[in-house]
Amino acid sequence: MSMADIWKSLKTPEHRLAWVVAIAADALQIAVAPLFAEGGISPADVVLDVVVGALLIRLLGWHWAFLPTFAAELMPGFDLFPTWTAAVFFVTRQQVRTGEPEILPPGPAPEPRR
Repeated sequence: MSMADIWKSLKTPEHRLAWVVAIAADALQIAVAPLFAEGGISPADVVLDVVVGALLIRLLGWHWAFLPTFAAELMPGFDLFPTWTAAVFFVTRQQVRTGEPEILPPGPAPEPRR
């Protein structure tokens, strides 16, 4: 599956914005690695991770995948792995591919699409 296919499968603007935020945060941590080299000790790293975590929770809602991602971001050296992007991938793929049936509210059935 290519990145273009993943992007097309994202149905909501929140999912797309969450991907942009996660990719930008991981790219920043890799591009400016000396600022984030100490992991959880680095003030810049902590501020970035708290802001990114808050934004992703706001966009996608709370998901357990964000907790280990935040913990991994506190460890030195893990900033070179795109953990935020991996977490957003996991959360958005899970939401898109759920096998559960859609439960509609009570009322008349919607008209079929043509």
